[in-house]
Amino acid sequence: MDAETAPPRAASRLIAWWGVLGVALLLAQALVRLAIVAADPFVSGRGLTAFESAVCVAWVLVSLHSEGYRGFQKAFVPRTVARAFHLASAPKPLLVALAPAFCMGLVHARPRRLVTSWSIVVLIVLAVVLVRQLPAPWRSIVDLGVVAGLLWGMIALAVSFARALRGQVPVYPLDLPE
Repeated sequence: MDAETAPPRAASRLIAWWGVLGVALLLAQALVRLAIVAADPFVSGRGLTAFESAVCVAWVLVSLHSEGYRGFQKAFVPRTVARAFHLASAPKPLLVALAPAFCMGLVHARPRRLVTSWSIVVLIVLAVVLVRQLPAPWRSIVDLGVVAGLLWGMIALAVSFARALRGQVPVYPLDLPE
């Protein structure tokens, strides 16, 4: 572990908390909104046909693996936590104010990271617009998969952040500008 990713002192931990908690709140807000739509077939009593249920189970499993495990646990979470602890060890006022965006690689990053991070944001917005056009129950099925992936991601973020607070900061490229 180097100075850039060393666990910060108690006062600096607030910066890491702000960055990670801000990201977690964004994820939680999306999770709650989508969970309401995802639950509709089950709380309304309409349910799903056998075919729809099979598609739903398959989609949730695909989402858990691709979004939850590969997207969040293996990439987004370690980068987010590593950047939070870097910022805590070398705070700059503007970046501290923008800590959640900094942790997500949306500001103060190499051009490639900025393009990648902002492209993901744009793709998520487009996906939201397209999925909203789906008829019931397909929108709920898609949203249920996303909810599963987001939940996995939030759990991975909490576990990784707790480990980092105990000194096990993820070793992950920070993609900071030169």
